[in-house]
Amino acid sequence: QVQLVESGGGSVQAGGSLRLSCAASGYIYKRPCMGWFRQAPGKEREGVAVIDSDGTTYYADSVKGRFTISEDHAKNTVYLQMNSLKPEDTAMYYCAADGLKWCDAVTVVTYRYQGQGTQVAVSS
Repeated sequence: QVQLVESGGGSVQAGGSLRLSCAASGYIYKRPCMGWFRQAPGKEREGVAVIDSDGTTYYADSVKGRFTISEDHAKNTVYLQMNSLKPEDTAMYYCAADGLKWCDAVTVVTYRYQGQGTQVAVSS
């Protein structure tokens, strides 16, 4: 059974940084896409970043240059380093995974396996 557990959320001031972690357990797929999406109150889910099994990364335009997704295969963990945070980054952040031929930062919101989320709050 696949389980994704997020951690690292919290409250920061604008301009600050946070690093989210997603620990994966169980067999996902041989070559999974893994990534993050977020959802703010009253808004649609929004893809944030994805990394494929070759290490290629994909980002939403809203976070390019500020967020970095990475993966530690030995620990089965995916990270999201978030710098220069803005109040509009405030949301619940979810980890997601699926076995797809093509990965991207838009369809991550539909990935088969999703975690419970970790809250990020950025104050101005």
